[in-house]
Amino acid sequence: MSKDGPNDYTRTIRRHQLKEMVPLADSTIFEMERRGEFPRRYALSPRTVVWNLAEVEAWLADRRARPIGRAQQVDVRDRRNRPVKG
Repeated sequence: MSKDGPNDYTRTIRRHQLKEMVPLADSTIFEMERRGEFPRRYALSPRTVVWNLAEVEAWLADRRARPIGRAQQVDVRDRRNRPVKG
């Protein structure tokens, strides 16, 4: 079959398959989708959502290629509750 043929289809994955590939909480995935940092889900029906497998794999490959940045250091002396004396 050719790539541009009418019988071509997009591979999709459901939530449980996504959770096997990307071990993030549903709320984290939802927030990342909202910010545009994760591939968007598609609704097949009112109760079924899927993700494009190629988009998820590309996102994973991009994440693997980028080094992990360090989080900002938090000055615990500035906390409102129980500040550290020092």
